[in-house]
Amino acid sequence: MAVLRASKQALRKDLKRRLAALSAEEKQRQSLVLSRKLLEHPKYISSQRVAVFLSMDDEVRTEEIIRDIFKRGKSCFIPRYLSSSSHMDMLKINSLQDLEKLPLTSWNIRQPSDDCKSREEALSSGGLDLVLMPGLGFDLNGGRLGRGKGFYDTYLRRCSEHPIGKPYTIALAFKEQLCQKVPVGCNDVLIDEVLYEEQ
Repeated sequence: MAVLRASKQALRKDLKRRLAALSAEEKQRQSLVLSRKLLEHPKYISSQRVAVFLSMDDEVRTEEIIRDIFKRGKSCFIPRYLSSSSHMDMLKINSLQDLEKLPLTSWNIRQPSDDCKSREEALSSGGLDLVLMPGLGFDLNGGRLGRGKGFYDTYLRRCSEHPIGKPYTIALAFKEQLCQKVPVGCNDVLIDEVLYEEQ
C-alpha cells in the first residue's frame, strides 16, 4: 500500500510539472480538438444524461461540451464535492445561466452550495449514461490518476449499485497527461476510454 502511494505521489509530481509547462493557448487548442472529438462520439450522441466536470486550470476545458449538452436537449449534471470527505454527488443544472449563478469553491470552480437540496441528484433519479472524467494522468488500459481524494472512484462504485448500472466513462486528456502505466490499487475504478489528440 505504501509503495503504491509513493509511486502515485511521484507520478503526480511529474504530471503537475508537465502540465505547468503547457501554455494557456496550447491547453485551449487541445481542449477544442477534444471537444469536437467528443461531440461526434457515438456514446455521447446516444447519451441523454451526461455528467461533466467543470475545469480547473490544468484540465481540459469543458465549456464547449456543456454548451452542446444544452443545445441538444440532454440533461447536464455537475459535481458537488464535499471537501471534508471523499463524497461527491452529481447535481443537475438547467442552463448556462443557472451554472453562472453558482458560487465559486476554494478550487475556483462553480458548484451548488452544500445546503442546496432542491436540485436533482443523478443517482436518486434515472442514473447516468455517461461520465466525463477529469484527472492528472491516464494510461490506455483504463488506469487513471486523480488528485488523491477518491471522489470519482467512490462515486463510480455507488453508480454500480444503481439499477441502471455503471455509466460509460470517458476521460478527457491533454496528450501530456498520457502515461505508459498508471499505478492502480483495488480501490481504483478503471475507466472505459481516454480521448486525447492523436498524432
